[in-house]
Amino acid sequence: MKGLRWPKLRLYSFLFSMPFITVMLQLVMFEDRLWEEPLIWLLSSPLIFALGILSMDAHTRYDLWIEKKYPSLTQTRQRIMSKALVTLFVMTPSVYLIFLLYHVFHILNYQLESQHLWQGALVGLCVNLVFEPLYETDYIFRKYKESASGKEMLHQRSLKQEFDTLKNQVNPHFLFNCFNTLSSLISLEKERAIRFLDELSKVYRYLLKNNRETLSTLADELQFIESYFQLLQTRYESAIELHISIDKQYFSYYLPSLTLQLTVENAVKHNAISRNSPLVIEVFTAGENKLVVNNNLQRKTTLVPTNGVGLQNIKAKYQLLQQPGFQVMEGPKNFTVVLPLLWKP
Repeated sequence: MKGLRWPKLRLYSFLFSMPFITVMLQLVMFEDRLWEEPLIWLLSSPLIFALGILSMDAHTRYDLWIEKKYPSLTQTRQRIMSKALVTLFVMTPSVYLIFLLYHVFHILNYQLESQHLWQGALVGLCVNLVFEPLYETDYIFRKYKESASGKEMLHQRSLKQEFDTLKNQVNPHFLFNCFNTLSSLISLEKERAIRFLDELSKVYRYLLKNNRETLSTLADELQFIESYFQLLQTRYESAIELHISIDKQYFSYYLPSLTLQLTVENAVKHNAISRNSPLVIEVFTAGENKLVVNNNLQRKTTLVPTNGVGLQNIKAKYQLLQQPGFQVMEGPKNFTVVLPLLWKP
């Protein structure tokens, strides 16, 4: 017979209940002799304990078979009713087996009497009434825990898929815009086009490396946005400015990958940019773990086509993370985006 490793709860309950079972069965069999003959304690107690191990092993196998047959939480009623029969199929036969062995082999001169049968069965029933509900409660708790873990795993996989979808939107969109810029520069200023292409290769290499993760540290995002800003300066020169003021304590905080790039790109896309009226973008930290991206508002006079990738992408990521605090505010002179910074131990 293949060995069975008992769950800890069953092992502890066995060790706790066996002294009680041993004493009660010996009282049934030997009555007052138990207190008058020390030899009964020395010989009979270890024997009943050993037979109890076999009974507990059978009990555990029976319960595990029932749990396998009715595993669902919706099958709790069938499982409880089936486990209730363990007294009939396991515990009572085990007690009767002890009585029979003692009687057949005349162990300690024991003689089986009819009242011993119902008294022994009563001992087994009392033990099962205490521990069987405990075992079932433990099973239900474990199933709830497994169910919660499974749901969480599915939820995390779903979030990852949605994040991947959002990130796949960003990469082609970013590259498409850069190629448009490069195309216009090639026809106008070849030297600037070469510098732009050189910066683009550095930025996109960094983009591919860091876009694998759902979240990035603020320090990494700042490093990336400074590289990205070099692209913008190659195109717009002094017509665009970037000012960064970050409290160093927030460098190890997290935010959705490429968030800063999307906010800066959004500002560039929707505002007029010229040397006479430069676009000024400020990135700074505020209280309550917030990162603020602010730019002076100078809307383009012509309608800019949009594909919904920019700020809607950022908003969707924060919603997937169930992280409140993302804000977009527009005033008469300024456009501001507030990004919650996340602590990820």
